[in-house]
Formats: sequence, structure tokens, C-alpha cells
Amino acid sequence: DPKVRTVGYGGYTDNKGEVTLDACIMDHKGNAGSVVFLKDIMHPISVARKVMENSNHVMLAGKGAQEFALSNGFKKENIISIQSIKDWEDWCKNEKEINNLINEDNHDTITMICIDNMGNLAAGSSTSGLRYKMHGRVGDSPIIGSGCYVDNDIGAAGATGHGEEIMKTVGSHLIVELMRQGIHPQVACKEAVDRIKRKYNSIDFQVAYIALRIDGKIGFAATDDSFSYNLSVNNSTKNIGLDKDKGE
Repeated sequence: DPKVRTVGYGGYTDNKGEVTLDACIMDHKGNAGSVVFLKDIMHPISVARKVMENSNHVMLAGKGAQEFALSNGFKKENIISIQSIKDWEDWCKNEKEINNLINEDNHDTITMICIDNMGNLAAGSSTSGLRYKMHGRVGDSPIIGSGCYVDNDIGAAGATGHGEEIMKTVGSHLIVELMRQGIHPQVACKEAVDRIKRKYNSIDFQVAYIALRIDGKIGFAATDDSFSYNLSVNNSTKNIGLDKDKGE
């Protein structure tokens, strides 16, 4: 949806006026694929899956990732909307400074965790990153263990928000390891957030996590109350905010 300005097609550009995409995917067998700094390909998560299934690698970057995508049947497409170009031009004219702090207006990540009817888990994360990010910047979304992580014996977790902070704490892997110790996914998500909060006197950026244990228990936590997620069960989907549910 190009009207969603904070992820994928129609998303905000980087500081050079380009849209570069990152994504990763992980399955119940521990296989993983990732692409970073990918240009001109509409669905980076699909390329990440091909990396997982059709190569001996986990991560491909930049031109190499694009060449791999083209060799696997993907087509070059324009992923920069007219509105994104106009916004970038206005930003350049006004000589705005790059704001590296993530808030609800300048970023988004699509992170999903799923469990099928055989009890197998999978997770994926896809993003166009921070608005007007430095050209070449890569956040947490394509990093296995940060953007998402799956252990089919335990559970899965995924992230959104200030990628630099998520990477420095390897938050999704942390949550799965806490669940391995018997900690409820809600408590595990909160601990991952608290480890970031404890580094600062105050927080003016967003970090959020979701988690799904193999028995179906869920968890979620964020640095502020604006975060919400969608929960889908048996073809029924509802949106849940931090003030509406406790992860049970």
C-alpha cells in the first residue's frame, strides 16, 4: 500500500533519495535467509526466502542481492512513489537534520510470527527503514536474532523500532532464550525492553517486541504505550494495544 509511508513501496527515502529494503525470514528447522540494501525489488521478504531455500548462504547485500533476485525470477520495479520523491526534495530544500530517533512517524517494520496446525513456527521481518536514514544504513530487521528469531522447541520473537538498540541487545534471540528458561513470553518481552531502558535516564525512541511460545502463549512489550499488534486466530484478526491485553 503506497499510502503507508513508512514501509516498502511508497516508503520514505534515505538521505540520497533512494528506497532500500531489508528483510529476513526463519523457519521451524532453523533455516534462515536475509537481504539488505536491496533496490528495485518490490517484495524483499520473498527474496530472503529464496536465499534461504535456493542458496548456501544466509545474507545477501546490495547489488549481489538484486542479481540473485533477478536470477530467481524477480523483476526490477519502481518502488519509489512520487510522493516520496516530493517529500525528499522538500526535506533537502529545508536542509533538515536527520533525526536518528525512531518514533511513530518516521519508521515501521512488518514483523510476523506464525504457528501452523502442525505446531511449527516461522517468523519474518521486512522494512524500508528509517526515514532519510544515512545511505547504506541497515537496521535490525534483516539480522537473525535481532529482527526475528525462531526455535521450534521453544518459541519465536520479533522486533520493531530503533534498530540500533535492538541489534546491540540481540533482542529477539534474548526473548527466546528467556522463554527457554521457563519465563512467560510477556515477561521475556518486558525484560528485553527493560534492558534497553536501563541504559538511559529517559527514552524518546520506540522499541517493541512480540513473542509466541510453542504452546501458543504470547507476549509483547514496548518502550511506550503507542505500540499495538494484530493477533490472528482461526481466520479472525483483532488489533491489541499495550493497555488492552497482558499477553495471556
